[in-house]
Amino acid sequence: MYLFNRFFREFPMKLYYHPLSGHAHRAHLFLSLVGLPHELTLVDLAAGEQRTPEFLRLNAFGEIPVLDDDGTIIADSNAILVYVARKMGPSHWLPEDLVTEAEIQRWLSVAAGKITYGCCAARLVTVFGAPFNPEEVIQRAHDTLKVIEQTLLGRTWIAGTQEPTIADVALYSYVARAPEGNVDLSEYKAISRWLQRTESLEGFVPFANIVADLKTGEAQ
Repeated sequence: MYLFNRFFREFPMKLYYHPLSGHAHRAHLFLSLVGLPHELTLVDLAAGEQRTPEFLRLNAFGEIPVLDDDGTIIADSNAILVYVARKMGPSHWLPEDLVTEAEIQRWLSVAAGKITYGCCAARLVTVFGAPFNPEEVIQRAHDTLKVIEQTLLGRTWIAGTQEPTIADVALYSYVARAPEGNVDLSEYKAISRWLQRTESLEGFVPFANIVADLKTGEAQ
């Protein structure tokens, strides 16, 4: 363990990110939760830095986040979660038993698909003016949140484990900021408790909240 920690102190990972990206936040959050030294490199999305030749060499899709681990480049937020968890070795974040791993993969797929086209898309409308149909994406968000709510009624963590996994990390950011897309979370009691549990984890870092809260009308 000493050599492992010493290696990461000498060769900290570099995360290319933007503070308003939930995909980037999930990668940043996981690096912080597991205590790995890392440097944050801001990608100015408004200025189009993600489309420069230099960045496209890191990720040809021109998307953040991207992780640079001493020259090993990992693009895509969920891929980063898996890579970091595997590099650390067996842990509660990504257990080795097949059933739990399959359940985690299921929720990673939800994060990449249903969350992206629901909670994330709704937030993109209000925060960035994305040309989605607000009613449609808000309904998608609630359809997904209802399933997550029912799942969490019988579980502490989303994959059914006693400790958090990368599935919880993958889901957290856009669910937590769903109200920024006019997706009301007030009826989802199990989700609210799960969000609080996640936020109480050692090493937790919050995701920027830039839109007024639906209940209080105050900026968070």
